[in-house]
Parts: sequence; structure tokens; C-alpha cells
Amino acid sequence: MNPEPGLRERKKLRTRELIAETARRLFVERGFDAVPVADVARAAEVSDATVFNYFPTKEDLVFYGMEAFETELLDAVSSRPAGEPVVKAFGRFVLRPRGLLAAEDDGSADLLRSVSLMIAASPALRARQQVIFARYTESLAELIAADTGADPGDLRPWVTAHALMGVHEALVSFVHAWLADGVPDRGRLAREVRNHGRQALKLLEGGLAGCATRPAARL
Repeated sequence: MNPEPGLRERKKLRTRELIAETARRLFVERGFDAVPVADVARAAEVSDATVFNYFPTKEDLVFYGMEAFETELLDAVSSRPAGEPVVKAFGRFVLRPRGLLAAEDDGSADLLRSVSLMIAASPALRARQQVIFARYTESLAELIAADTGADPGDLRPWVTAHALMGVHEALVSFVHAWLADGVPDRGRLAREVRNHGRQALKLLEGGLAGCATRPAARL
């Protein structure tokens, strides 16, 4: 079992969350490109150096929490049962609502749309999002290669990871397009995401069903 974080770690986490929430509020109100990091620091009552200590780039303030997504994705794939193809484990993970899409408070739908529109309006944020997707894909490919004992020149783990992450990117684009039309019914949007995700994954299953099947443990 993981030990509970100490007082110092809890304080650092609260500071990190405060900075990210403050930045998100300012970015939504004024636009990402119109808010300097100094304004975020002032509103959060910390120094500029503290902001950069927690968030190396301004874009990281928007995509806070995506490290958890990557960790959870890799855990879901690496912990799949013996004999299960990677597409099944990936599907279970990626089709589960999370973040603002799963939030139950009344303001989450408006906030979800505001964040989506902010990202769409900023070339810097769109570029950063692509960098993050590329990192996810590389991490997933490396995990699949290690998990299946693939040779260094074997392209199948990379092809598999790109195909699976392509589904994730397509679903993110679908959500952005849906949100551009207005404040969503979160429940309906979540159902549409699952339906479209299942359809996309079904397209891959025929070609990927036998790939990256985790071998049974040797006795």
C-alpha cells in the first residue's frame, strides 16, 4: 500500500491545484494568450518563480492533470489479464468518462465548453495538445513493446499504439466539435462519446485483435 502523503506533500499539492485553478479561471475569462504568467502568480498570491516551479511552461497550466491520464492509461494496459488483447484494455479505459465530462456539479458543463473553446482559439495550446498526444503514443508503444517482448526493429507496437491513440484523439476532436455548438447535456455527450468510441475500436479489432496479447505467466 502507498503511504499517505505527508504534510509537506499535501501543501505542495494544494499550492499546485490553487495555481492551476486560478490560471484556468483567468484564461477562461480573458483568453489564454491575453493572460501573462505574472497575472496568474499575482492572483494566486505566489511568486512567478513558484508558478514555474510547478508548471515549467504556461501551457502546462491548462493541461494540468494530464500526467494522471497517462499514468492511468499505462496502468490499465499493463494490468490487463493474460490472453487479453491490448485493444480491449484500451477500450475499457478510454471509454470511461473522466474529468469535467464526468463531473456532477452544475457549472462543469459551462466550464468544459469554455476550456474547449479556449484551446481551440489558441495555436499554442493546440500545438501543446499534439505534443502531449505524441508523448502518450510513445509511452504506450514502449509499454506494448516491453510487455510483448518485441524485437527493437518490430514496428507492430508502434503501429498499434498509433492506431489506439488515434481513436483517443478522434474522440477529443469529437468532444471539441460538440462543445463548439453550445453548452452540452453532459449525459448525452458522454453517451455519444462511448458510442463513437465503440464504433472506432470495432474497426480496429479485426486487425488488432491478435496483436499485443499479453502472454500467460510462465510456471
